[in-house]
Amino acid sequence: MRKFILLLCIATFMISCGGSKKVTSSRTIRPKPNRTIITSTERSITKVVIPDDVVEEPKEKPLPVLSYKDKIQRYIYEFSEIAKSEMKTYGIPASITLAQGILESGAGYGELTQRAKNHFGIKCHEWTGDRVYHDDDRSQECFRKYKAASESFRDHSLFLRDRKRYSRLFTFNKKDYKSWARGLREAGYATDKKYPQKLISIIERYQLTKYDDEVLGRRAPKTEDNDVDKVITVITTVPNNTAYTVQKGDTLYSISRRYKISIKELKTYNKLVDNHIKIGQVLKVTAADQEEEEDFN
Repeated sequence: MRKFILLLCIATFMISCGGSKKVTSSRTIRPKPNRTIITSTERSITKVVIPDDVVEEPKEKPLPVLSYKDKIQRYIYEFSEIAKSEMKTYGIPASITLAQGILESGAGYGELTQRAKNHFGIKCHEWTGDRVYHDDDRSQECFRKYKAASESFRDHSLFLRDRKRYSRLFTFNKKDYKSWARGLREAGYATDKKYPQKLISIIERYQLTKYDDEVLGRRAPKTEDNDVDKVITVITTVPNNTAYTVQKGDTLYSISRRYKISIKELKTYNKLVDNHIKIGQVLKVTAADQEEEEDFN
């Protein structure tokens, strides 16, 4: 009897252990659904959508690459009228002002000019206005910052006029650009020993004395090597009193000169708020009997 009871207990125990194992194994399998797979899939889809929006944002077209010669010609178009105005007011030859601007600013493309509209590399000194720091003869020197290029040209005129060390310059004839170039170096404007030769070379290469002649009331002689005039004659010919399509190298000054109207009139006809124009832009032009006028902001 005892053996029977003992065997029955052992059998009951074995049956209970086998049933618990089945329950345990079924419970361990159920907690493994595909939830983690769905979550990772949703995240990967989200990551793909974000860069798609960034790619679709419009990008500006890069500006055309110009040779240094073309940059200088563009600079002359843009700032010759301002240089002439400064010559009328302060007596500094326009040829000297333009040559200095071209040399000091890298024809308008230099880092200091791009950052601060400083065309002549004038340092802070007693300056109380905005300023930037730029590596020159020494690291991170202080330079004057302007809101517009015209302010830089005016400050250049005042800088030369108001300092005694430059007073000798104003005793030279306004036609004598070579003496002006040498005098600037002797007065300490630049440390480069070849500074005068560089200015003289630019003036003669691009016939900048013609702007001095215009201020002094003389006609500049025509030369076959005048690159600025050659570029102007390349502009597409259209009848007067019609529209003109802006070509590479055009400025408001060159267009106004061609149609014998002032820059102010040209801006008024086309509702322009500044002097910036784009290649392919169509401008309204009109003939005028009067001589072209100077326009400065």
